[in-house]
Amino acid sequence: MPEVRHSVCALDCPDCCSLLVTVENERGIKLRGNPDHPVTRGFLCGKVAQYLEREYSPARLLYPQRRIGAKGEGRFERITWDEALDTIALRLQETAAKSGPEAVLPYSYAGTMGLLNFGGMASRFFHRLGASRLDRTICSSAGMAGLTEALGVRYATEPEQFRHAKLILAWGANVLGTNVHLWPFIMEARRNGARLYTIDPCRNRTGAASDRHYFIHPGSDTALALAIMHVIIGENLHDADYIERYTSGFAGLRERVSPWTPQRAAGLTGIAAEDIVSLAREYATTRPAAIRLNYGVQRSERGAMAIRTIALLPALVGSWKEVGGGLQLSTSQAFRLNSDALERPDLQWKSLGREARLINMTELGRALTEVVNPRVEALVVYNSNPAAIAPDQNTVLAGLRREDLFTVVLEQFQNDTADYADILLPATTFLEHTDIYKAYGHYHLQLARPALPAPGEAKSNVEVFRLLAARMGFDDSCLRDSEDDMIRSLLDSSHPFLQGITMERLEREHSIRLNVSEPGTPYLPFASGGFGTVDGKCHFRAEELDYTPPIESRHGDPELRDRFPLELISPKNDDSMNSTFGHRDTVDRQTATLHLHAEDAAPRGIQTADSVRVYNDRGSCVLMAQVDGTVRPGVICAPSVRWSRRSPRKRGVNALTSPRLTDAGGGPVFYSCLVEVERIGD
Repeated sequence: MPEVRHSVCALDCPDCCSLLVTVENERGIKLRGNPDHPVTRGFLCGKVAQYLEREYSPARLLYPQRRIGAKGEGRFERITWDEALDTIALRLQETAAKSGPEAVLPYSYAGTMGLLNFGGMASRFFHRLGASRLDRTICSSAGMAGLTEALGVRYATEPEQFRHAKLILAWGANVLGTNVHLWPFIMEARRNGARLYTIDPCRNRTGAASDRHYFIHPGSDTALALAIMHVIIGENLHDADYIERYTSGFAGLRERVSPWTPQRAAGLTGIAAEDIVSLAREYATTRPAAIRLNYGVQRSERGAMAIRTIALLPALVGSWKEVGGGLQLSTSQAFRLNSDALERPDLQWKSLGREARLINMTELGRALTEVVNPRVEALVVYNSNPAAIAPDQNTVLAGLRREDLFTVVLEQFQNDTADYADILLPATTFLEHTDIYKAYGHYHLQLARPALPAPGEAKSNVEVFRLLAARMGFDDSCLRDSEDDMIRSLLDSSHPFLQGITMERLEREHSIRLNVSEPGTPYLPFASGGFGTVDGKCHFRAEELDYTPPIESRHGDPELRDRFPLELISPKNDDSMNSTFGHRDTVDRQTATLHLHAEDAAPRGIQTADSVRVYNDRGSCVLMAQVDGTVRPGVICAPSVRWSRRSPRKRGVNALTSPRLTDAGGGPVFYSCLVEVERIGD
C-alpha cells in the first residue's frame, strides 16, 4: 500500500515548502505540496514538482570516486568509503601539520537550507580542526547589512498578510519565479481591488503579470527611493504621528532628501519624473501598502544602501502599523535558535587558541591564487558549485586547477566543481536525511525525516563529517552527536519566539509557527516601534544616506562605458535554483539565453537565435540571443547559472562578473557588470 510521508523542500527559497511524498515499496511515486501548510497550500513550484526526476536520475552520484584525469577533465574511478575517508583525513592532517590548519578552507552555501546539513556537523568539524572560516556572503549579506541598518533587526511582514494589501510593490522581486507561494496571497489582494506594481531592470514573468512595470537602470534603486521620500515629505504625505512616536532623525531626513528631486532621479534611474511622483503619491496614500523587496536589489555595488533606503519607506508612511502593510525582505532573524550550540565555534579555541582567519567566499578566486600565510592548500566543497556560481570565474578556475590544491567535493551530480575534485563523494538529497528548517519568507519552523532511502552509497553531510572527525582522531563528544541531539541543541533557546517548541511537538506537527504573535493574530513587528535599537525606534540617520552610481554602470566609469557599453544583469532563472538544476536540458537552454533590446541588437547585426559572444576584460562566454522587450536599451539579461561544462567554450556568465564587493556586507556585485556583445558564426 502506498504511504504518505512528510518532508520539507531544502532549496534556497523563501517559501521553505512543506511536502508530502507518496511512497510505494520504498520508492517515491508522487511529490506534492502539503495542503495543510498555511504558506505551501497544496502546490509546488515547477522546479520541485519535478524533483523525483532528480531523485532517480541516472546521473546521480552513487559511490565515492578518485580523480584519474587532469583537473577539470572530470575523469574518476570508483573507490570505497574507507579509501576516501582515509585519503581525506591523511591529507588534511598533513596540511595542518605542514602549514597550519588554516590552510584548509571549507566552501559551502545553501545547496541545502536544512540547518544540520548546511552547517551543523561540518561547522563543528572545521572549527575543531582550526580551518579557515568562510564568510558566507555570496547571496544575501549586503541585503542583511542594509536591512539591519534600517530596522535594527531582520523581521518582516508575513506572507499571509499580503492578501490584505491594497497596493503591492514587488521591488527587485520576481515573485512568480523565486517566491511563487506569495503569489496566491497577491492574487487574493488583487481580486479585492489591490494593484501590483513591479520595479526591475527586467520585465520578467511577474512584471508581465503586474498592473504596471517600472524599468529601472541596474543599481539605481537608492536614487528612486530618495526621490520617493522627497515627494512624500515635500507634499506632507508622511505619517507624522508614527514618525513622532516611533522614529528619530526625521528633520535630518527632510533636509537630506530635499535635493533628490524626481527630475534628478529620472536621469539616474530611467524612470520618468512624473512616474516617480505618481508612484510616491500612490504609495503614501494607499492603505495598506506592502513592499516585497528581494535580494536582486542588493547585488550591485551600492546594494546595501539600496536595501537600507527602501526599507525606511514603511516607517515614513506608517504602514508598519497596518495588517497588509510594511515590507518583506527576510524573516530569518525571528528564528532565534541556538546556533552556537549547533555549530560550536568555541572549538576553534581548543585547536587554535583564537578565532580562525575569515575568508570571504565572494573572493574565492583571490583566496586560491593570492592569499598566503598560509596559502589555501586544501579545499572542501559542499552545498555549493563555486566553479559556476562564484564571480570572476576565470580566476576561480585558475585556482581550482592548481596541482598542489587538494580538493574534496560532496555532490549529488557531477557538476563544474566536481570536475576539479581529487575526491568526489556522493551526497544525499533532502528527501533522504533528517533536518530542521527555518525560513526567510515566513515564520514556520519545520522538521523532516528521511522520506526515501538513499541510493547507492550516498551519505548526508552530517554523516560524512562525523566519520571524518572519527578518522581524524577528534574525541569531542559533540562530534558523535546524532541528528536528534543536534536538533535539541538548536531548540535550547530562551527566546519567547521559541517557547514551547520542542522536538516532540515538531515530530507530531511537522511545522510550527513561531510565537511571534497570538495564534490567529497577524504579526505586526513594528506597529508600535519595537525596532532593534536601544530605544526601539527606527533611526533614519539621514546623514549616511547617499547614492553614487556603480563604477560599472551607465553613469559610472566613462572609460569602461566607452569600451563596454552594455549593463549585464544575471538574475535567477525561473526554472532553476542557482546551478542546482543545471543537469536538466530545459534549464540549460534557458540559461544559455541572452535577452537584448532591438536597439542594441540591430547595430550589432544580432537577431534572435544567433550565437553571440559576451565579453569584457575579465573573460567571455557564448550565449544565444533573444531579441525581445524584456529589457530596455543599454541593458542585457542572462538568466543564471548555466553549467559551464555544457557551454561551447566551457565558460558561463560569471566569467564576466567582477570580484568587487558591495558597499557593506562584503557581497558580490553580480549586477554591476559592463560588457560588449558581438555576433559569432553563420
